[in-house]
Amino acid sequence: MVKKANQPLGARGNCRYPASTMKEFFQHAAITDGIIVRAAVSFLPEQSQPDAGKWFWVYHIRLENHSDETVQLRTRHWRITDARGMVNHVDGEGVVGETPTLNPGQTHDYVSGCPLTTPHGSMEGHFTFTRKDGSPLEVAIPFFPLAAPATAD
Repeated sequence: MVKKANQPLGARGNCRYPASTMKEFFQHAAITDGIIVRAAVSFLPEQSQPDAGKWFWVYHIRLENHSDETVQLRTRHWRITDARGMVNHVDGEGVVGETPTLNPGQTHDYVSGCPLTTPHGSMEGHFTFTRKDGSPLEVAIPFFPLAAPATAD
């Protein structure tokens, strides 16, 4: 289930997610000035073609505003590294076509994907938000590994 923006932290209907559940699902997290970025990643074998040198992962990002101010996501910067050490920088506006505004206590979730030409790699980066006064806030995206399961021939 992908939650829409502007839902209270940890809310799903009338129940609250326990912290242990959040840590189990989102294995990676970073916090910057009260903004938490959580990441969960999964290898997708059905979208991968190892014989053709193509591997694919899907990642779920949750943005949580634990600060006392409203922020709006403006840009993203990803540093994607493959198993050969090749680095690809990806910059753009918003995330999946959106520039969500998060009031204090709100979250925004999105899901996207990453193809690589190696079975292992990593992702990390930052989001740039703007505060209500227009000042920028650079928020870390946690490092997370991309790893295809080993297969026996």
